[in-house]
Amino acid sequence: MSKRIAFQGELGAYSHEACAASRPDFEALPCRTFDEVIDAVRDGRADLAMLPVENSTYGRVADIHRLLPESGLHIVDEAFVRVRIALMGLAGTKLEDVTDVRAHMVLIPQARGFLQNHGIRAEAAADSAGAAAELAKHRTPGHGVLASEMAAQIYGLEVLATDIEDNHHNTTRFLVMSPKPDMTRRGAHGMVTTFVFQVRNIPAALYKAMGGFATNGVNMTKLESYMVDGSFTATQFYADIEGHPDDANVKLALDELSYFTTRLHILGTYPASDARG
Repeated sequence: MSKRIAFQGELGAYSHEACAASRPDFEALPCRTFDEVIDAVRDGRADLAMLPVENSTYGRVADIHRLLPESGLHIVDEAFVRVRIALMGLAGTKLEDVTDVRAHMVLIPQARGFLQNHGIRAEAAADSAGAAAELAKHRTPGHGVLASEMAAQIYGLEVLATDIEDNHHNTTRFLVMSPKPDMTRRGAHGMVTTFVFQVRNIPAALYKAMGGFATNGVNMTKLESYMVDGSFTATQFYADIEGHPDDANVKLALDELSYFTTRLHILGTYPASDARG
């Protein structure tokens, strides 16, 4: 039986593209929601989960920071996918025949210039790959879809234009998550450790908590805050640092952090991707 990796969305989604690039030997398992992705791994229907955590244009993905600490899963890898938007239609359709397109609401503004130049109207869909599946099923003349080229291949649609996004730097970062951590590897481009923490309710707690990373020469590449259970006083922080907890300087920094926190939970230690730039 082949191993499976679960993702949110329909076959052909950018998350599916991340699965194919990161784990080409795994069968991709589509799920409706992020919760279902996590449940698929916890109940054994999938071996790994592929979850988007942030986008270079739109920032962090909603709800992910809340789900990760409670998932019971561990980050074992990261993957980056450049969001390349393709316009696709039914076989035999020409670009000048397309009057309307459907796509996820996030994709439409990214191709605004192309759509305006070609006089194409856009309508938001729940899922771009799902819109491709619907077009292939209903075969509406003059309609197209904005999605990945993978979606066109899966649903038998014809690619009419590629790389039509206004900005060519839009990239989504994904986390590969497993029921078990893997602390044994060392990456060619270094290691990343991701954790969440809550600071103690004392003056300058966050400032003091961060001091250990500076004094021990540990580079923190991400620090984000978000509310816990809707409370304006219970703030949790999500952080990425360079290094492995077994590294002497990282160990000292985390030990110092623990003095100023009421909760410290390491979500994973994994090789840094060469796509980090």
